Amino acid sequence: MPIAFEIARVVTIVAFLGYGVHCITSPRMAAEFRRYGLAGLHPLVGSLEIAGALGLLGSYFVPVLGVIAAAGLTLLMALGVGTRIRIRDPLTAMLPALFFCLLCAYLLAVAW
Repeated sequence: MPIAFEIARVVTIVAFLGYGVHCITSPRMAAEFRRYGLAGLHPLVGSLEIAGALGLLGSYFVPVLGVIAAAGLTLLMALGVGTRIRIRDPLTAMLPALFFCLLCAYLLAVAW
């Protein structure tokens, strides 16, 4: 795989493991999800993020896991961008979700 792919995969694994745990455990994230109109879904979203990160990690041994994980994370981040648009957040607030959506889409395209 190209070096850019490997860097993107490692960055994505680390980011989603960290953010997924934060999403599940942080009271601040529970408040954010209420603001999004998605009260109570933060444990599910955090779990999906962790599962996606673990899938990308597992793709070092079973490559098809990378395709599945990257597709799931791309969809999750696209929904995150859509949520930010729906609640009329400023562009600066949606940039992280947009960045990771594009990064995961890149991983999906290369892994496919």
